[in-house]
Amino acid sequence: MIFDTHAHYDDRQFEEDREEFLGSMRENGVELIVDAGSDIASWDKIEQLTDRYPFIYGAIGVHPDEVGELDEEKMKRMEQLLAREKMVAVGEIGLDYYWDKENRDLQKMWFIRQLELARQLDLPVIIHSREAAADTMEIMKQYAGELSGVIHCFSYSPEQAKEYVKMGFYLGIGGVVTFKNAKKLKEVVQEIPLESLVLETDSPYLAPVPNRGKRNSSLNLVYVAEEIAGLKGISYEEVVRQTTENAKKLYRFKSRERGVQMKEPTLGNPQNTIAVLQKYNLCFRKIRTEFPDRYACTG
Repeated sequence: MIFDTHAHYDDRQFEEDREEFLGSMRENGVELIVDAGSDIASWDKIEQLTDRYPFIYGAIGVHPDEVGELDEEKMKRMEQLLAREKMVAVGEIGLDYYWDKENRDLQKMWFIRQLELARQLDLPVIIHSREAAADTMEIMKQYAGELSGVIHCFSYSPEQAKEYVKMGFYLGIGGVVTFKNAKKLKEVVQEIPLESLVLETDSPYLAPVPNRGKRNSSLNLVYVAEEIAGLKGISYEEVVRQTTENAKKLYRFKSRERGVQMKEPTLGNPQNTIAVLQKYNLCFRKIRTEFPDRYACTG
């Protein structure tokens, strides 16, 4: 089963058929999806998606093109959202000098600030870097030494790829690897161990060949996995198995699974009492008042 480590199903391109589309993922071999934040408007939509679909998890952050929206109040809101159980990373964050939509110093400032939040919350990061190789690497070496994460839509040299792998980061590989002119990325895939690669779509963007130019989705990851398999001379099944294992490590799914493998709660201390109440969908006014988000109920 495939793990799409970076998608944007909150995007308006999915407004007309989102429910039907996402409903078909599991039967088509897509096990898990992480929907990554891009701007502040995306946050509530991501929260809704993670609540509605058991296989969708979220990341909350602000893309470098949108950092003009940020202030410390928004950062507090980000921190609150990241405390939710199904939020697994800070992202996507970073630098983008291709469009230069936001001042570069402003981009750097909020990139560092979001890295600091990830360190504070002990969460992995999803890094966006376009036409900003040197500055991204400098900031990462200075501020991300204790962090883990993924370099989303990796587009730099094999040498830089090796540097990030040494730092403990994964490389996100998507539809671009199927493009004929993506020689540098193909070299990266050939030279970097499969254990350091994860699959991603960036849906609805960057659809692979043979669907290049169309709306992208997690269903297209079969073409990405096939391309990686061909470049490495291994089976498609091995690519899917290893990249899914990598993705679960990236987003710490194994520790999450351990965290939910609890014994049947019994009454006695307050925590066990709350657990039992949750199990049987009961709710008291005091709990609802003190914990409105976590223990909300009707009636």
